[in-house]
Amino acid sequence: MDIAGIQTFVAIADLGDFTQAGLRLHRSQPAISRRLGLLEQELGVPLFDRIRGHARLTEAGRAFLPHAEAALAALKDGGEAVQGLRAGLRGAISLALVGTLADTHIIDALRRFARRSKGVKLELRTASSTEVTNLVRRGEATLGLRYFSTVRPELVSHDAGGEPMLVVAAAGHRLAGRKVKDAAALKAERWVGFPAVADEPDSSGHVLTRQLVRAGLDAADVTLIDSLTAQKRLAQAGFGLALVPESSVRDELRRGSLVKLDVPAMRTTIPITAIHRRNGYLSPATKALLELLTRG
Repeated sequence: MDIAGIQTFVAIADLGDFTQAGLRLHRSQPAISRRLGLLEQELGVPLFDRIRGHARLTEAGRAFLPHAEAALAALKDGGEAVQGLRAGLRGAISLALVGTLADTHIIDALRRFARRSKGVKLELRTASSTEVTNLVRRGEATLGLRYFSTVRPELVSHDAGGEPMLVVAAAGHRLAGRKVKDAAALKAERWVGFPAVADEPDSSGHVLTRQLVRAGLDAADVTLIDSLTAQKRLAQAGFGLALVPESSVRDELRRGSLVKLDVPAMRTTIPITAIHRRNGYLSPATKALLELLTRG
């Protein structure tokens, strides 16, 4: 089975578009279609339904995808294992992380590692927690740093510390600068937050729901959004309160476009987790970085 065909299939499955897959793989659309066609011919089934210029996985495609991803990840591991025999504490480490973590203790650990390991090149990619998981799972990143652990059996999670969550509101909020000892003072407030992720036991949505219940605010009106940017913009506009990681609003608090509300009943910390594939190859340099990130 042709490796290029498998790479093409995985790229189309990830992007849902032949043209975008071609751009990622630096191939023309006809070349992408030809490679996929050869793979489908070999398997004897169509892997995608072509709908208005987009590609949607067929049942056979969905069945084939995890095996294709695992095959590509294993090949990448093999190459890294051979390179690792020669490199020692040298070479490159692909690290995917949630962008806001660059404003936490994580960046200090990365700086220390860079100073100690001059021969190692860190290749960083920023993404959401879900995207970090997918990049590691597919072998496109060796290590990942995300909020919360993952329950995927093919991944291993390590505790990498935590980050405080803050209640924030628009500048000039009636409770700004005051300690809200009784959470009942927030009963009339609307909240802006993420939905709970169904296939994960913990997420930002779960945390907000749990904290509202603990504070006696389980009847609160929560408007669901799907991006951190939208959450912050709505909070800045006075649409509602938000419970967010401290690092994600540091600039807004500094500029005064958001203010922190001190609500003891809503105080909590969310875990930061380092992840890698369970059977994936970890070079000596990668193991050294993982130890530094999870040292506590």
